[in-house]
Amino acid sequence: MSKFQLKKFFKAAYELILVFLQFFIIILHFFQWEFLPQKQIIQASPFSYFLGILIIIIGFIIMLVSIKDLGKNLSPFPRPINNSNLVTSGIYRFTRHPMYYSLIFISTGVLIIKLSIYYLFLTISLVLIIKFKIALEEKYLINKFKNYLLYKNEVKV
Repeated sequence: MSKFQLKKFFKAAYELILVFLQFFIIILHFFQWEFLPQKQIIQASPFSYFLGILIIIIGFIIMLVSIKDLGKNLSPFPRPINNSNLVTSGIYRFTRHPMYYSLIFISTGVLIIKLSIYYLFLTISLVLIIKFKIALEEKYLINKFKNYLLYKNEVKV
């Protein structure tokens, strides 16, 4: 295997690992493991439950709108699809990565409802993985779309 092939292999492996970890952490939100301590950070209240549900609903709305706006360009991988277009309309006029932010919203909502160290760990882990995924995705977008840097400068979040 040449040096170029090896570099390409590791880049593809890194992308797959990020996508796998993202989905794995999302799935972990739906399970409560008996062997892990579910110690609450603070006592949950009806207000925290309501706030958590509200944040989850907002996250799902943002996710649905971004799925609609992305259309055929939707992919779980940071590398854009071959025949994709740069989407800068709809919700993408206001934020560059609404799909990722919606996942963080939903995770944060679950954290606020549960108020446990387990969900705090999941939310922080998801934020870190999404941060790495956004950094990689933006490199691909800069290389693929000539006007991405202009879009990136205009749409900050």
